[in-house]
Amino acid sequence: MGNGNGPLSGAVIAVAGAGGPAGRAALLRLAEAGATVVGADNDPERLSQAVDAARYACGGATVTGDTVDLLDLKSTQDWAAHVEKDFGRVDGLVHLVGGWRGSETFTKTSLDDWDFLELLLIRTVQHTSLAFHEALQRSERGRYVLISASGATKPTAGNAAYAAAKAAAEAWTLAMADYFRKAGGPEGPTSAAAILVVKALVHDAMRAERPNAKFAGFTDVKDLAEAITDVWDKPAAEVNGNRLWLTEKP
Repeated sequence: MGNGNGPLSGAVIAVAGAGGPAGRAALLRLAEAGATVVGADNDPERLSQAVDAARYACGGATVTGDTVDLLDLKSTQDWAAHVEKDFGRVDGLVHLVGGWRGSETFTKTSLDDWDFLELLLIRTVQHTSLAFHEALQRSERGRYVLISASGATKPTAGNAAYAAAKAAAEAWTLAMADYFRKAGGPEGPTSAAAILVVKALVHDAMRAERPNAKFAGFTDVKDLAEAITDVWDKPAAEVNGNRLWLTEKP
C-alpha cells in the first residue's frame, strides 16, 4: 500500500471532487508523499483521467477512483465503508468539491444560485463529514480538510450566495473539529478537521487561456496540494478547528 516511503507512507486518504484541477493536483501530490489515494467524483471520465495521470506520474503508487454521488448520504456512507474495508483504515478526507455562481450586484442575486451552491458546497460537506468522521477518529492521524474561500470571512456584494455557502461549510467543519477535540479528552485531539482558505484557485490551463491575467492572490492548485499534504505533518491539536490561510487574511 502506498509507495513504502515518503511522509504519508501507509496512510489511506480519500479525495472528494478528485476529477477537477485541484483534485488532480491533490491525487498526484498525496501519492508522491506515499499515501494510498482513493478519489471520488460524479464524472467517471474526468475521474479516470485524474487517477491515470497520478498513477502514471508516481509509478507504483496505489491510486484508485470511485464514481460517487456525494449529494446522496447513503452513497457517501457506502463509499466510506468500502474505502475502510478495502484498505483497512482511513486517515484522511480532502474535500475539493467546488463550484461558483455569482451576480453583478447584491440586488441581482438569484436564489437559484443559492439552491445550487447549497447542494454543492454544504450538502457534500455534511455527507462526507458524517460518513467519514468515525473512521477518521479511529485513525491515529485522521484529517478532514475543507478547502474554503476568503469570501466566507469577507463577502462581497455579488457573492452573497457563494460566501454564505462557504461560511456554512466552515461552521459545519468547525463543529466536526469540536467533536475531535472532545473525543481526544485531556490529551488533546488525535484527529483533526482543518480549513484551508484560498482567495481563488488557478491552474496551468487557466493561465494558457488568459496569458495576460495576473491572478493576484490566487493559489496555484499545485501549491494547494502541497498545503493539503502538509496538514498531516502538523500535530492534530495545531490544525484542529483552525483556518490555515493560503492567501492574505482580509
